[in-house]
Amino acid sequence: MTNVSLIDRLAELHNLDGIPREELAWLVAHGYLEVYEAGTVIAPKGKRIDKLWVILSGHVAVQVDRGVGPRRVTDGRAGDVSGMLPYSRMTGPPGDNYLEVRSELLAIHEEHFPEMVHRCPLFTAYTVHTMLDRARNFNTSALQDEKMVSLGKLAAGLAHELNNPASATKRGANLLLQELSLLDAALRALSAGRLTHDLVEAIEQVRPLCQTRPDGSARSAIDQADREDEIAEWLVRHQVDPAHAAPLADTAVTTAALDALASAASGAALDAAVRWLAARSATHALADDIEHAATRIYELVAAVKRFTYMDNLAGPESVDVEAGIRDTLRVLDAKVKSKNALIALDVERSLPRVRAIGGELNQVWMNLIDNALYAIPESGRIDIIARRELDRVVVRVVDNGLGIPTDTQERIFDPFFTTKPPGEGTGLGLDMTRRLVRRYHGDITVESRPGLTEFRVSLLVDKAAPTGDPSDGRSSAPSP
Repeated sequence: MTNVSLIDRLAELHNLDGIPREELAWLVAHGYLEVYEAGTVIAPKGKRIDKLWVILSGHVAVQVDRGVGPRRVTDGRAGDVSGMLPYSRMTGPPGDNYLEVRSELLAIHEEHFPEMVHRCPLFTAYTVHTMLDRARNFNTSALQDEKMVSLGKLAAGLAHELNNPASATKRGANLLLQELSLLDAALRALSAGRLTHDLVEAIEQVRPLCQTRPDGSARSAIDQADREDEIAEWLVRHQVDPAHAAPLADTAVTTAALDALASAASGAALDAAVRWLAARSATHALADDIEHAATRIYELVAAVKRFTYMDNLAGPESVDVEAGIRDTLRVLDAKVKSKNALIALDVERSLPRVRAIGGELNQVWMNLIDNALYAIPESGRIDIIARRELDRVVVRVVDNGLGIPTDTQERIFDPFFTTKPPGEGTGLGLDMTRRLVRRYHGDITVESRPGLTEFRVSLLVDKAAPTGDPSDGRSSAPSP
């Protein structure tokens, strides 16, 4: 193909119809034609590109995998430019650049860029606009992918935390149905016997003890076994079925209270009374377990709603930093337990509010705390300290992990940079964190050495928000 025909083809491309013919002639004189078949990867992920491509025909696509599966983030067709662009600081593409169909490209090596900038100003301006659009598209898709990764972490943690109380609720409900049948049978047996006024009074005295523990706390396994043996021995002495010992032993019932019951009845009547009290104890215990499990589910759902600010209108608002951190810790509780980590939360009393979008600010806390959990050893420690410093709220997340190497610290906020193994990190978490903090006129810094890493987030105080009450009960204590 002659140079003239190549110039004509460039001039016919819609995106280049405003570029002077002399500039197109310069591009053709300093470039060369490349033809590739469909499926060819012209620029593999991470490998440096040293030339600019003008797409004459075909379709160039860029596919990126940031941990949520590969997806196409941008593409170029006839008249678009791709590859290395003037003034770009790109060292290598974040994903594979491949051809979806057979394509023809005019390639111009980067060694010609300095001259091209002077000889082809309009074409160079076009490439700069393309570079800005490309960066915008990549940043938008990168933030979306990071949000999806964070959503996956949130869903995994929530599923883990909900599984235990949900299983307890289902198990307790099934057992409760069985115990209700036993309670009905015990009630029929009690009603069929000789119910005297004294026996009814004695049952009423013992019944409240069947609904509580002696001090409201669980006994040790040894203490529980000893107590069950003690009640079983009492039941055998009074010719009552010792199978009732287990549910009664888990309550505040004492042998002295049972003695008072025995003074009002004996034989079948005493057995029926104890049988009813044991069934009543079991049903109350199961109902209590179900209530605790359901409360745990309610609290988890409420924490997630607060974490995501589901009920709030979009847009900045006055945000309680401590509440957001606590909700984040609840969401990450499963990971905290898996590491057997100690989380110490130290928040200044009456900490001022900041102005931000609450859900996005909680994303900052999640990224920093999740990274700290990854960095610490088993049974490690994370300190979260929040203080007012002049017109700012400063939050420090400090962990006792191995630390960040000095030559790495300058790069940790760079997009796609990660020290985690492949598949465990996108390299976008800290980049997004810094973007979100700066969106609210804040700043984030890091200091690290072996055994101590501290991320410091500073945010402007919301001066329009009311000041908290110094006696609001906040204290420096490990998180719940």
